[in-house]
Parts: sequence; structure tokens; C-alpha cells
Amino acid sequence: MTGPASVAALRQDDNRQTAIGQKRIYWDIFAILLVLAALIFFAEASRGLMQPLSVLTTSPISLDPSVLPGYALRTSLRMLAAMALSLVFTFTYATLAARSRRAEIVLIPLLDILQSVPILGFISVTVVYFMSLAPGRVLGAEFAAVFAIFTSQAWNMAFSFYQSLRTVPEELVEVSRSFRLRPWMRFWQLDVPFAMPSLVWNMMVSMSGGWFFVVASEAISVGKTTVMLPGIGSYIALAVTDRNLPAIGWAIGTMLLVILIYDQLLFRPLVAWADRFRFEQQISVAPPQSWVLTVMRRSRMVAALVRFMSRLWRLTYRVPSLGQRAEPSVPGRGFDARWIDWLWYALVGAATLCAVWYIASFIHGGLDLAEVGTAILLGFATLARVFVLIFIASVIWVPIGVWIGLRPGVAHIAQPIAQFMAAFPANLLFPIAVVFIASFRLNPDIWLSPLMILGTQWYILFNVVAGASTIPSELRDIGTNLHVRGWLWWRRIALPAIFPFYVTGAITASGGSWNASIVAEVVSWGDQKLQAHGLGAYIAQATTAGDFHRIVLGIAVMSLFVVVINRIFWRPIYRFAERKYRLG
Repeated sequence: MTGPASVAALRQDDNRQTAIGQKRIYWDIFAILLVLAALIFFAEASRGLMQPLSVLTTSPISLDPSVLPGYALRTSLRMLAAMALSLVFTFTYATLAARSRRAEIVLIPLLDILQSVPILGFISVTVVYFMSLAPGRVLGAEFAAVFAIFTSQAWNMAFSFYQSLRTVPEELVEVSRSFRLRPWMRFWQLDVPFAMPSLVWNMMVSMSGGWFFVVASEAISVGKTTVMLPGIGSYIALAVTDRNLPAIGWAIGTMLLVILIYDQLLFRPLVAWADRFRFEQQISVAPPQSWVLTVMRRSRMVAALVRFMSRLWRLTYRVPSLGQRAEPSVPGRGFDARWIDWLWYALVGAATLCAVWYIASFIHGGLDLAEVGTAILLGFATLARVFVLIFIASVIWVPIGVWIGLRPGVAHIAQPIAQFMAAFPANLLFPIAVVFIASFRLNPDIWLSPLMILGTQWYILFNVVAGASTIPSELRDIGTNLHVRGWLWWRRIALPAIFPFYVTGAITASGGSWNASIVAEVVSWGDQKLQAHGLGAYIAQATTAGDFHRIVLGIAVMSLFVVVINRIFWRPIYRFAERKYRLG
């Protein structure tokens, strides 16, 4: 028989189960509210995309602070769309470059070139094409803006993912071979998880890079074509033109609020989720937390949806075209492989010569050799700025990045602050720069230079933080037990661990500094204008004038500088880091 104590225990258990069920209902409600908020955001932000282009003229950009929430929605939607495109590009482009030696010969130098092409160069060449996709509609201009933001995000993410794929520990690769994982399954079960912690940090800095160039992306001006899309970038451009300091203050506050929302709803959940993929055998610190991720994990509706989507995704592992194993090498085919390599090199060389000949013919048709010499000299001036600024940024941010990366609690606090600083457009500092330089009669060639590194120095910081956070805890414990301190600790533990990440950050920071020169070497505040001697100023002036011969010349010279520097300086260092300091 069941006694009174047993009945009381059953009732207590029922009450406990009821309380748990009620809590789960609350998590479901929170999850539904978050999903509805996301749907409302996309619906509100996409309003007006199909309106006539004339609406941008009849309803011009306003500096009334009340319009900033709507502008923030439009800018945020463009950022997210560009980020989605950047992820697709990263997973395909970087994987092909890392997995195919022949493709790497073409894709990595091409990525150097793409990284060096200024955003104004992309806009000047592509704006007519994207406008023609939706003739007479705002959607065409939106395509151009999203593509421009994409060009400020994708290259850094692709370099990061490529670096991660090239440094996957050998023991993990051997395990995947032992389990006979097909390429598609290995990609999602090994490559992506291993690269995810670093990729998430680079997604954050890439999003911030989009904010840095948001003015050029939304306030498009190429020759006689001028488009001002509703957004924070256009708001900032108009505020700078009108010398409206209160409006600039409102723009800064709005950017800070949007970045904090991004941090809470997107990046902090991603950081907490990606922490499970850290290459570490021992957990010595508390994992990062996110209230959004907690809501999603505890919601029964979300859990059921995730299980359903996971089953569907696992079905792709069985598709022969996606999971086909590579054919084993056949003895005696080495000579044939060399012939294929030589043929491939010949085709790549021929295509490169054709491209160079076409570009040279176009430039020669409108300019003389003296103009080419001028562009090259201006390129050397910008090169000197880039090297000095990268050196200074490295000395400052490498120690700070290691300190932050080894302290997850500090990283959670520093994360939104660094995102905001990285997103701070150089245009917002134009008033301070112009007044400061003009008042003290300083040399613009020197004092405008810090604006170049304003947004790109964070590539170094974020990559170093990502590298320091992946140092295995047992390695740190060994250093502590052996009393390894000071410079010996940096030389034996910290620097070897972060070096591949630092090189990736330095390469992207270098290319980004070249790109940033177009907004840093020409500074205006109202009618007052300051200009430094450099290739960025040359391209900016040519874009404003709609001089396509000088635009192409400036972009070609800048691409040549970046590719040559990367080939003779950065890439040897990168290969050394990959070979010497690879985990496993």
C-alpha cells in the first residue's frame, strides 16, 4: 500500500514537473518574441525597396534625429545581407584556395588584389551594373550599397578561414581519415568547427569594417551619378557637409546603440556557441554566456526545429556528388601531374598577361607615362604610411590582445567596446582633424596618417585575441608550473601560439590601410578641405571627377603595390608561421 509519505512525494514530484513545464513555456514565449522581433525588423527594414528611384530625390536625407531609428534599420539590413554573402564567399573561396594547390596559385594573389582595391573603385565600376538590375528602382542602388559593404567584409573573413584550414592539427586530420569521412562531411564536422572561434572574431571585425566604410557605401557619388540611400552613412555624410556637430553626436549615439544590439543578439551568442569548438582538451575557465543562446537552448520549440533541421542536413552527407571521396593516386602518374601543372601555370600566365595588356591599353588611351610615374610616386608615399602605422599598431595591440584573449571575462567586456571603436567611421573625426591641423598649421602628410589605421588596426587586435584564446590550458599550466615568465614566456608560449593569427591580422590590416587611404588622405569639413600626398587621395579625386582612366590607373598601381609587398614580405612570413607554429 501507498503510505501518506509516498503520496506526498508523488505530489511533490508532480509539482516539480509542473514548475519545470511552466518554465519551459516561458522560454518558448521568449524565443517566439525574439523570432517575431527579427521578422518585424526584416519587414520594416525592407520597406521601400521597390519604390521608384525618384523617391530619393523627393524625400532627401534629413538630419532630424527622429529619422535615425529608420535609418539604423536600413543600414543594419544592408550589413546583415553583406555578412551573409561574405560567409558564402568565405566558405567557397577560402576552401578552394586551401584544398587545391593549383587554385591557390590564382585565388590568393587575386584575394590580395581584391583586398587592395578601394571601395570607391568597386563602386565606380559596379554602380551602373547594379542600378541596371532594377532600372528606376531603389533596389538597384541597394544592391550597389550591399556589394560595397560586402567588399569591406569578405576579404578578412576569407583570409581567416583560409589560415584556419591550413593549420588544422594533423592528428585531427588523421582521425577524419581513420573514420573515412567524405570531403563534404569532413568540411562541416572538422574544418568549420576548428575555424569557427577565429572566424567569429573576424566576423565581428568585418562587421565593424563595414561600418567604417558605410558613408562611402550609402552616399554614392561617381561623376554625375549621386545616390543618397536612407541610412546612417548618408546621415553622417550630410552632417559633415553641413558642419552639423549635434547631428554627428546623434549619429555616434545611434551607432553605439546598434552595435550594442548586434553584440547582444548576434555576436555574443555566436561567441558563446563557438566556444564549444575550441581546440583544448581541458576546461579551465568558465565558458562565455549569452542570454539569447540560453533562451534558444531551453526552448522546446527551438530544440524541435533544430533537431529537424539537423536531420535534413545530415542527409546531405549521403549525397554522392557532395561526399565523393578523392581517387587514390596511381603510381607512375607523377610525370602527367607535372605536365598538368605546367599547363595550368601557362594558362594562368597567359590570362595575367592579357589582363595586364588590357589595363595598360585602357590607361595609355587617356594618360601619358608621366601620369603613371606620378601615381607610382604617390604609391610609395602611401606605402611608407602603411608600414609605419602597422608597426605602431602591432607594438600597441599585440600585448593587449594577448592579455584580453587569456581572460575570457575581460574579453566579454572588451568585445563590444572594440567593435564600437573598429566601427567608428573616419568621417566622424574630420572636424577634429581639420580644426587641429589648421589651427596649429601642421603637415597633413603626417597628421592625417593616423586616420588610415583608425579602422584597420582592429584586425590585428581581434586576430591576436582569437589566437590567444586558443592557447591550450595545459600549455599555460605547464608554463606556470615551470615558472616560465617574462620574455621567455612570450618567446616560448605566447608568440608561437598567436603568430599565425597575427600574420593574418597584419595582412588584412595592411590591405585595409591601403583601402582606408581613400578616406584618410582627403579630409573635408564643410568648405574646408585638407589633402595629403598619396595614392588614396589620387583615387578619391579621380572618383569624384568621374575620370575612369585615372581611377583604373590608381587601382592598378595600388593593387601592384599590395601584391608585390604580400609576395615578397607577408607571404614568406605566413608560410613560416604555418610551418613552424602549426598546432599538432
